[in-house]
Amino acid sequence: MGKVVLDASAVLALLNDEPGAAAVAAALEDAVVNAVNLCEVVAKLQEVGMSREEAEEALGGLGLEVQPFGEAAAWAAGTLRGATRRAGLSLGDRACLALARELGVPAITADAAWLKAATGADVRLVR
Repeated sequence: MGKVVLDASAVLALLNDEPGAAAVAAALEDAVVNAVNLCEVVAKLQEVGMSREEAEEALGGLGLEVQPFGEAAAWAAGTLRGATRRAGLSLGDRACLALARELGVPAITADAAWLKAATGADVRLVR
C-alpha cells in the first residue's frame, strides 16, 4: 500500500478488532501516527481501564512510527480549521490530515465525516 498516516480511530479499530481492522492491519508495515493521535489512543485505552503498561504493550506491538507534533505541524493543523469545522473534525483529526499532506501520503480513518471536508489530503476510510 505504501506509507500512510493512521488516525486514532483507525488504530482503535485495529486494537478493538472492529470493522476495518483488517484494512488497518494491512497498512501497518508502512504506517505512521502523529503524536497527537497517539495521545488520543492512549486516552481511550485508559478510559476502558487499561493501565499505562498494558497500553504500551498493545501499541508497542504495532510497531508504529510516531511523528512529533511541533510548531510547523501546529500551524498546518490550525490552518485546516476552516475547512474542517462544518464536518466536526477535531484537533487530532486535523493533526493527522496535516501530517498526511506534509508527507504526501493517504490518511486512514474510520470517520466518514472526513470526506465532507475539503482539506487537500487523500483520505481513505477503513469501513
